[in-house]
Amino acid sequence: MAAQPVSQLLRRFVRSCARGCSSVAPVTQPRPGEPSRPSTEELSTRLQFLREHAAPFSAFLTDSFGRQHSYLRISLTEKCNLRCQYCMPEEGVPLTPKADLLTTEEILTLTRLFVKEGVNKIRLTGGEPLIRPDVVNIVAQLHQLEGLRTIGVTTNGINLARLLPQLQKAGLNAINISLDTLVPAKFEFIVRRKGFHKVMEGIHKAIELGYNPVKVNCVVMRGLNEDELLDFVALTQGLPLDVRFIEYMPFDGNKWNFKKMVSYKEMLDAIQQQWPELEKVPEEESSTAKVFKIPGFQGQVSFITSMSEHFCGTCNRLRITADGNLKVCLFGNSEVSLRDHLRAGASEEKLLSIIGDAVGRKKREHAGMFNIAQMKNRPMVHIGLILVLQDSLPANPSISSWNLHCVLGLGSRVSFSTQMATLWRIPQTSLAQQWLGSGSPQRHYCSHIDTDPKCLRSGSRVPAAPSQPCSTSDQLTHVDSEGQAAMVDVGQKPDTDRVAVASAVVFLGPVAFKLVQQNQLKKGDALVVAQLAGIQAAKLTSQLIPLCHHVALNHIQVQLELDSTRHAVVIRTSCLARGPTGVEMEALTSAAVAALTLYDMCKAISRDIVVGEIKLISKTGGQRGDFHRA
Repeated sequence: MAAQPVSQLLRRFVRSCARGCSSVAPVTQPRPGEPSRPSTEELSTRLQFLREHAAPFSAFLTDSFGRQHSYLRISLTEKCNLRCQYCMPEEGVPLTPKADLLTTEEILTLTRLFVKEGVNKIRLTGGEPLIRPDVVNIVAQLHQLEGLRTIGVTTNGINLARLLPQLQKAGLNAINISLDTLVPAKFEFIVRRKGFHKVMEGIHKAIELGYNPVKVNCVVMRGLNEDELLDFVALTQGLPLDVRFIEYMPFDGNKWNFKKMVSYKEMLDAIQQQWPELEKVPEEESSTAKVFKIPGFQGQVSFITSMSEHFCGTCNRLRITADGNLKVCLFGNSEVSLRDHLRAGASEEKLLSIIGDAVGRKKREHAGMFNIAQMKNRPMVHIGLILVLQDSLPANPSISSWNLHCVLGLGSRVSFSTQMATLWRIPQTSLAQQWLGSGSPQRHYCSHIDTDPKCLRSGSRVPAAPSQPCSTSDQLTHVDSEGQAAMVDVGQKPDTDRVAVASAVVFLGPVAFKLVQQNQLKKGDALVVAQLAGIQAAKLTSQLIPLCHHVALNHIQVQLELDSTRHAVVIRTSCLARGPTGVEMEALTSAAVAALTLYDMCKAISRDIVVGEIKLISKTGGQRGDFHRA
């Protein structure tokens, strides 16, 4: 106890230094007339003295392996203003009743207790923390806690530009912004909302206000955004960003598949091929990130290797959920309710005992990537972790779901960072008006997804094949001699070029048609979403149609055109591959799913929508010859 005053002095001293000298907040120089700050040598001497005479770290926050937990993450809400496909269904998820959530005073009571015991960093999470009405007040109250050095927030960025000036004045000095794609159309498809430019404005505002670095969290998922690695890295050349690539992690409901995870080593190799001068940067002992920097670049890149190379041995984190449960491990499913004990009138000593018992039970390391996937855990929106996941993404790394330069016509990678820089100031307008040519009755969409890095030229067509009589069979090829369903053996068939074209029509009716034409649907741009759904569906055909073979598609094209005479959208899809089996099912699935997606986007306007005319237009290649519908 005799050392307690010295411990308080240390915390007060460290806090005063951190407030003015944080690496993630603007540094202010003394005003005229103010006393000058101590020299580096004086600071070093004083810190050494205080370390030697400081009280030991709280036993309640030290686990049985000696790890000291000085970092607390608090979820302020389970609600979110996005509807990310990896996180929750479009209609939302069941939320905890408001009465069961922590009140502002309960949050502050618990944080005071943790900070008193040695926590020096708090991060506010959600859901989306910036939709909580009193978030600025909470930050201001936390800023008053003696010993708290860092107050951070992890946000999706939608409200950041508007709130950040107030949050900075209140004491916020660290920002993490979740952004998993630089393709606006893909962003809208993933989150089911508009907002790409709001996120970009938030990043720009953080840079403008002096935050350095501004951390950008990007969860890398095979088949979704691993092709954007180099584009994210390129942003660090002229901007003070810390782009943090996060290995995809399993949570309740996301049906984790090891094949969808892109490992740290794989990401690092891809970046080093482009920038061999990439060099390692020393990190703090308890850091979760492996940090790298390209000489001459303003920013840096980091890797969060939770799956391939866990950092459990130096973990110093605890989490409190929005309903007041303490989680000692993000991947663990054991929790203890601090809310219940707090509301039952538990004393500070009792709460510390409960916290200490929970921390003491923390395991040496999490269960590992394969076992974690089998464990029951909270959905990520309830924990306060923003990740990106599309459950039905392909595991084939050779197929890129999204070709950034093809979708936006941006040209080479060399100029991409320059072009992205212009997005900081672009006002939010219709995505189609900016890139895909909407706003007129002739509005239409055409996608080109190709494994050729040079992309298809505008106006290119699927290679034509000579028309030949198409032979048919009076036998069902997917039934064996006993009448049981069976997949056809194509192992002995030769590889040939296969092309198929299919179509569908969605009759919307005049009201829905007008809203689609003018891009006024509340759900977003129906044509963009339907186009992207068609692309995804083509690649997932073998998962949807049981006896279809998996085909590595070389080229997918989805076109949507408005037919004002019928108040309809005409969908035309084409698929190309080289292999032993045809791709007509891929083309038909693509057209059908694109049509169903349009129905889903417009069903709130009218239930009288008709999906029809799903048919094969042509197929070429294969032993049975070609087919062309008259």
